[in-house]
Amino acid sequence: MNNISIPVKIQVFEGPLDLLLHLIEKNKLNIYDIPIVEITDQYVAYVEQMEEENLDVVSEFLIMAATLIEIKSRMLLPKEEKEEEEDPREELVRRLLEYKVYKYAAGELSKMRVSAEHVFYGNAQMPKEVLEYEEKAEPEEVIGDLTLRRLNEIFHDVMKKRQDKVDPVRSTFGKIKKEEVRVEEKITSIRKQLLGLKNINFRTLLEIQPTKTQLVVTFLAVLELMKMGVIEVKQEDVHGDIWIDSKEE
Repeated sequence: MNNISIPVKIQVFEGPLDLLLHLIEKNKLNIYDIPIVEITDQYVAYVEQMEEENLDVVSEFLIMAATLIEIKSRMLLPKEEKEEEEDPREELVRRLLEYKVYKYAAGELSKMRVSAEHVFYGNAQMPKEVLEYEEKAEPEEVIGDLTLRRLNEIFHDVMKKRQDKVDPVRSTFGKIKKEEVRVEEKITSIRKQLLGLKNINFRTLLEIQPTKTQLVVTFLAVLELMKMGVIEVKQEDVHGDIWIDSKEE
């Protein structure tokens, strides 16, 4: 029997399975058909050279040495003809394969960690406008079971009442001034008015507008605020009024 001398150091191995796997790979042996006699002799020779400073570590290697010697003894016993016996190395091979998988995975994770140490991230350079952008929701999604038709009905109802109050003769007296009302300004105004408030009647909000133009712009501003997700509208019943809740505190 020829023993192969392999210079090893205890610091290299994390346990008995690590040592066994090293011996198998170093000698280019088939892990599924381990020459148990040679491996046992090499393993025991290594254990005999170990320092006994750490008893826990030494005991783990000694337990594996005893296991290998037992397998070696069973392999050397003569077998009767036609005797079907389980391979004594089967459990050892299973443990070695399992350990090899874990060792490979640990190595890959270690490589990823080392690579990550050389990666540096700079501060975010995104423009403020991009960071603050929020996608506007569709009105149909915001109002749920309500419909824009109902909002439109209330709007036209309020418009009709305001039109009925206008004196067709007196309204033509005097100089007509063009009233400029921007939707953006109305949005800001309504947001301030509704800030933190709940159950604001949509119809009342339209009716308190001083002019027809203001009424129209208010209606458009409410729709825009719904799209922005700033307000939430609800309705208690199908034909009831619509109520507005501010979602801002």
